[in-house]
This record gives sequence, structure tokens and C-alpha cells, in this order.
Amino acid sequence: MYAVIRAGGKQYRVAPGDVIRVETQEDKDGKVEFGDVLAVSAEAGSIVSGGSGASVTGEVVEQGRGEKILVFHYKRKKQYKKLRGHRQNYSAVRITEIAFDGQSYKAPELPKKKEKKAEAVEVGEVKTSQRPGKKAKKHVAHAHPHAHGKKAAPKKKAAKKRKK
Repeated sequence: MYAVIRAGGKQYRVAPGDVIRVETQEDKDGKVEFGDVLAVSAEAGSIVSGGSGASVTGEVVEQGRGEKILVFHYKRKKQYKKLRGHRQNYSAVRITEIAFDGQSYKAPELPKKKEKKAEAVEVGEVKTSQRPGKKAKKHVAHAHPHAHGKKAAPKKKAAKKRKK
């Protein structure tokens, strides 16, 4: 079962459970309804075009901004250059249901995520200041965990000039 919907001027082929990235959608309590359904397919090989009376609903998983796109304008021989950046807003939507002709195809429920417990972080040695009246504590730095005993490369000696 799949449907073809139009959102943000683009067309998407969606099935229940799919996650699609569309232009920012207005949602009501995290729910989005796509009313512009172009086609619906209930079985393999049979497509009902038009999709009148069909509806596709989804839930907003996340909202964010896409990768930066650099837009560069240039006119040769005129010393004209302009560089602009652009990041497009998006909504990631998980399709939960496709309803058509009295039938409803729903996505399986996602398992609930377990909450991560904050792990206790071990703190290295802590020394107190030996100066009187000083109450601040200093953290003693340990060797870097990724150092693996490497040493800095020896410096190169400057080449001597030859006398002629």
C-alpha cells in the first residue's frame, strides 16, 4: 500500500511507516494531514489516480534546518561577485496512516525509547591550594588518553652554507 502526495510543491511516494523530509509543515499537536493525495495503490499493479476522498496522516518526528547551500553570483569582466548561504527549514514526518475508500492502512507502533540514566563521571585527583585563605580547588590533569606515549618529532637542523 502506498500513496503519492504533494507537499511543498514536490511529490512524494509514501507508505505507512516511512519517514520523509518535507518543507516545514504546520502541525496540530505533532499531527500533520496531507489532503493533496494524487494517487493511491492498494494492491500491486492497481493504481487509483485522483485519490479523491483519500487522506494521508503523519506525525512530526523532528524539525530542523538542512545543510548549507552556497549561492554564488558572478558577472565576468565587471568585478561583480556575491556569495550567499542558505539553509532550508524542514520537518521530518513519519507517515502513520493512509485512508482510502473506507479502508485504513496504519503503520506499526514504534517501541518506546528507554530513558538513559546519567552515568557517574569519575573525577581525577583534586588538590586544594596551599595558600592561606584560598578555598578554590584545582583539577590535576592526567596524561591524554589518546597519546600512547608519542613524542614530538625532533627539530630539523638548519642547512649550513658552503664556502667557495
